[in-house]
Amino acid sequence: MQKKIGYYPGCSLEGSSREYSESVVTLANAFDVELVQVPDWNCCGATAAHNLNSILSFSLPARILAKAQEAEMDTIVVPCAACYNRLTMVQHELKKDDALRAEVNGIIEAELKCDIKILNIVQFIQMFVADFVASKQQFLFDKKVACYYGCLLVRPHDVLDFDRTEDPQSMDEVMKSLGANPIDWPFKTECCGAGMSVSRTDIVGRLSGRIVKEAADRGAEAIIVACPMCHSNLDMRRPALEKAMGEKLTIPVLYISQAIDMALGKSQKETGINRHFVPVNISLQNRVAAPQVVLEKTEEN
Repeated sequence: MQKKIGYYPGCSLEGSSREYSESVVTLANAFDVELVQVPDWNCCGATAAHNLNSILSFSLPARILAKAQEAEMDTIVVPCAACYNRLTMVQHELKKDDALRAEVNGIIEAELKCDIKILNIVQFIQMFVADFVASKQQFLFDKKVACYYGCLLVRPHDVLDFDRTEDPQSMDEVMKSLGANPIDWPFKTECCGAGMSVSRTDIVGRLSGRIVKEAADRGAEAIIVACPMCHSNLDMRRPALEKAMGEKLTIPVLYISQAIDMALGKSQKETGINRHFVPVNISLQNRVAAPQVVLEKTEEN
């Protein structure tokens, strides 16, 4: 029986990171999960609202949660790490501040209960995918990979309560289960330059360049991410990275959902990897051995 869960794609997954949404939907369908978009959702204001207008920065995510609540969704998956951070932080703040919640409720014309379970993509995988991968996996992802979590997926720990802040392991464990060899490296949660991708590509070049170069220098064959902004900076801004580092960097960047889809034998169109700026020249050749069925002997009477 197909399970249904709320889905907030956010602006990036509807535009510049369309391939991320394609891979997430492909992954969910493979495990009999229907992702139902939050009705009439809006931008969460992740990159700018909290720097410009405090009450707006609360009201935008609150309206999304209100629309999910109105649709009787008790759980929503939010693949974008920035959106996940904003929705989770705002729900946390509104839950503990009655006056602020009352003000925001008046603006969005709704009564928030602040009890929706918000999942990032790794939590979604842990809850709906991880236990069933072995039965559906067709190819071993037998590559050396660098799992990159970025700034927002695990911080602040006291609110998000997800993984370890400095040395997270959740994506590493998922990739290990697919047959990959995650490297041990110190750049897991370093900043990629985030929202400065347009305004200061020179800063993005230096910050993201160090991340990509370190992964490549340690022998990684792919960088695994869970954030559209991180992917954009590491993939689309590769010319700026190479200029800052003074060398050619060819290592591809994959969303964790795409890595799983590839292991399931999904096509390039289904995974969205054909949309990347840096070519994903990774071929999975080794098939997963079919499980052997052992029949027990029974004594004849």
